[in-house]
Amino acid sequence: MWESENDSIAVARDYANGVPPSAKHALKTDGFELRGNSWYVATDIPSDLLVQVEGVNFHLHKYPLLSRSGKMNRCIYESRDPDLNKIILDDLPGGAEAFELAAKFCYGIAVDLTAANISGLRCAAEFLEMTEDLEEGNLIFKTEAFLSYVVLSSWRDSIVVLKSCEKLSPWAENLQIVRRCSESIAWKACANPKGIRWAYTGKPPKVSSPKWNDLKDSSPSRNQLVPPDWWFEDVSILRIDHFVRVITAIKVKGMRFELIGSSIMHYSSKWLPGLVTDATNAGDEGSTSTTSNTSSGSNSWKGGLHMIVAGNKEDHSAIQAKDQRMIIESLISIIPPQKDCVSCSFLLKLLRMANMLKVAPALVTELEKRVGMQFEQAALVDLLIPSYSKSDTMYDVDLIQRLLEHFLVQEQTEISSPSRQSFSDKHMYDGSQRGVVPNAKMRVARLVDSYLTEVARDRNLSLTKFQVLAEALPESARTCDDGLYRAIDSYLKAHPTLTEHERKRLCRVMDCQKLSIDACMHAAQNERLPLRVVVQVLFSEQVKISNAIANSSLKEANDSQFQPLVTNRKTLLEATPQSFQEGWATAKKDINTLKFELESMKTKYLELQTEMESLQRQCEKVTKQKQSSAWSSGWKKLSKLTKISTLETPENESQHPIIAEQTKKVPRRWRNSIS
Repeated sequence: MWESENDSIAVARDYANGVPPSAKHALKTDGFELRGNSWYVATDIPSDLLVQVEGVNFHLHKYPLLSRSGKMNRCIYESRDPDLNKIILDDLPGGAEAFELAAKFCYGIAVDLTAANISGLRCAAEFLEMTEDLEEGNLIFKTEAFLSYVVLSSWRDSIVVLKSCEKLSPWAENLQIVRRCSESIAWKACANPKGIRWAYTGKPPKVSSPKWNDLKDSSPSRNQLVPPDWWFEDVSILRIDHFVRVITAIKVKGMRFELIGSSIMHYSSKWLPGLVTDATNAGDEGSTSTTSNTSSGSNSWKGGLHMIVAGNKEDHSAIQAKDQRMIIESLISIIPPQKDCVSCSFLLKLLRMANMLKVAPALVTELEKRVGMQFEQAALVDLLIPSYSKSDTMYDVDLIQRLLEHFLVQEQTEISSPSRQSFSDKHMYDGSQRGVVPNAKMRVARLVDSYLTEVARDRNLSLTKFQVLAEALPESARTCDDGLYRAIDSYLKAHPTLTEHERKRLCRVMDCQKLSIDACMHAAQNERLPLRVVVQVLFSEQVKISNAIANSSLKEANDSQFQPLVTNRKTLLEATPQSFQEGWATAKKDINTLKFELESMKTKYLELQTEMESLQRQCEKVTKQKQSSAWSSGWKKLSKLTKISTLETPENESQHPIIAEQTKKVPRRWRNSIS
């Protein structure tokens, strides 16, 4: 590699500065002149050949073109027309701009090679067959040297060239320009970020793009911290097929799958307007997007589907939908196989758009399996996917059923193969977190119950679909059936025309023993529930109370061998006469038993109330006695102040025997009453 990029550009320009002095057929000219839509060579010799490229006319001379272009040789000499003076080259890659540079090169005029024009000029040189057989140091050699020594050594130039190749298919592919630029970008993206010494956020440079290992004083500080996602923004401007090539090359280089997944989500946020991801701002730290930074330039890049389509709005929408479908299919195919490389929310939103745009069924199935791998991370809002098929239901319940099946299959696979457990799950259930964080099935059970509550409001949702989805998870996944009861109640409320048999069938998916006290109180007063279900709820609550009382009494006796009276639903049903199948007689008997217990509780309450009233009367009596003794002592003090003689004289005691006697007796009564 050359020492510096400025030197390499100088060498490349020396190669491209016209015809070497040894060329005897050089034609002296001062340059090209543009008049209207036609180019003319500034020379005294009149032109004898007209070349038309995409509607642009070039008035040239045969001899400079024949000396360096094999294509022109064949067009002129194989036509067997000596007076041929016009050639049409509408299929020339790069168009009129590339041919203008190639024609100037044939005339020996200096051509400024840049990253923006090198790919078109390289393809045009290949099309015109400007090989070394005709002239040493021909245009193919010059452009190849510039690509190899200048473009591929620069990150930004590689991005620019790869972006310019979008209009050069299939020439750029056949000449390996796309492959070489993709591998160069992948190598730089996977390299140590500490080697980056220039702005990496997609901002256009003021001067020519520096080399990868350029360490000039004008570059940013060497101690600048570079985030690992620095390359997201630049790569996201590429077309989907080139982006796939870059990501594929990055995978081969060994990039971490989390970064690859984040780059895919960032790309999706720019190219799929209807898809909002959590990683939209990834790689934008301290920078602005490439689109906004380069919108004022003539060669601006657009991070979206910006197409000029001749036709009405419907045709434009159809073409845009086709392009978005291709983007989604390509993204699905390059998502890394690891479990947590992308978020479940992103996968569900991608699945929503895939169903809406009718993506290939095989890719949709693959995407559904990916969602099933991390279904416990989903959110309710992402599961509410509309039904885009001919189904009458508002939401695609069948899709959620398939996702749940994929999740159960994945769970079973992880149980049988513990080594396949993901990194996040291993850390989630280690140590103290094992007893705090619920397992995946419990999280999915709560998620499914919430989903059923939402879709139950749809009047077109059949009872069978509701029941199948509610029973898809095993009973062990739910420790509490309150969410399921809420979903059943919502379904009964939205479907008031259900028969008694259908309501009983719907309530079978719920375990009354797993309801909380609040849910039991609500169910006991719920008129929409069948009467038998209400009886089961009351009976299960009674059994819970009995078990709690018995358990507390046995704990007081330090009986560690105690077992609950009814431990599970199966035992409860076995302990109940024929599991409530003998008819209404058994139900009425249970109701009478509950009434008897309620009457007993009322009797105990009345007894406690009587005792409380008795104690209250005694307290009032004691209070009155205390007040009377206080008054007597007060009068005694008043008599001492008004009389001249003291209260200790016998006369005073004889005059008031009754009062003295009362003052002596009352304290004794008070003490006796207290004792």
